[in-house]
Amino acid sequence: MKGSGEMAVKPMNPIIDQLARPMRDLRISVTDRCNFRCTYCMPKEFFGDDYAFMSKDQLLSLEEITRLAELYASLGIRKIRLTGGEPLLRRGLPELVKMLSSIRGIEDIGCTTNGLLLGQQAQNLYDAGLRRMNVSLDALDPDLFGKINGRGITSSTILRNIELADEIGFQVKVNMVVQKGINEQEILPMADYFKKMGITLCFIEFMDAGNSNDWSLERGVTKQDIFERLGGANVLVPVPPRYPGEVAQRFRYKDGQAEVGFISSVSDAFCSSCTRVRLSSDGKIYNCLFASKGFDLRALLRGGASDEELLAAIRKTWEQREDRYSEERTEYTAKNRKKIGMSYIGG
Repeated sequence: MKGSGEMAVKPMNPIIDQLARPMRDLRISVTDRCNFRCTYCMPKEFFGDDYAFMSKDQLLSLEEITRLAELYASLGIRKIRLTGGEPLLRRGLPELVKMLSSIRGIEDIGCTTNGLLLGQQAQNLYDAGLRRMNVSLDALDPDLFGKINGRGITSSTILRNIELADEIGFQVKVNMVVQKGINEQEILPMADYFKKMGITLCFIEFMDAGNSNDWSLERGVTKQDIFERLGGANVLVPVPPRYPGEVAQRFRYKDGQAEVGFISSVSDAFCSSCTRVRLSSDGKIYNCLFASKGFDLRALLRGGASDEELLAAIRKTWEQREDRYSEERTEYTAKNRKKIGMSYIGG
């Protein structure tokens, strides 16, 4: 099986981990590079101009990614999200989308991006079969946004590309990481802006992903706080989950159809329903965003492993999974546990 889209193995019964959680969502990081230096993800102090990113031969090829995705689909994966780094920096991304779209059993493919390159690539990605796009944007204020992304890129550039993607036909969602003392004053302007556009805005609590973003509980703004700032139950009504294991809690404005969402990994952890597995751009699998180590599938792939051998490794890693970091998080674990970086594995 080399990315043909034809299954070389028969679909198996869904597998579950030690906490009876099925495997349904595969997040694929296609590159560790990014053209932003966001303070909560890739701060310039750690990712300077001389930072050594992965070489081409270290990255999984498009064919290798597709082969693994096919195997995961046979074990119950139904949703794929392409991440990074910044995934739009990966050459051949539209080709990869085409290859993944042909896999039997995959029902949905999305992509998370900072939006800077959307103007150049949105149409090609849409033509390849991509339909959902999550765009990260943490402020409307151009100076503040430029400071947060570490490159001086203004919000107008990203907003223009969001509008373009929406016009092309993408189902667009905007993600906003909220930090106390940094951009909490942008909550209401952002909500109003995207409500008028009819685009869902998802508020993400500031998380202790990786070890370089100087996280603390005091720097976070909780889901409940944001909910109340938006007007609470007087303005928003809950929307039922679209599928089991949906991470974001969604609400609809009472006076329209626009929605907001909340990802509350810190104040209201959802480990018990997490169905996500993550594949790094160099071929390691991680069963948690806050994991300390992964399992090297690239070594098996390039060592000539058969599909059956790869499947056995994938099954074993998931069946042994007992990760529930967010439910166990403390200030001590946040600061002292070594975790994979957000830019390395994707959000």
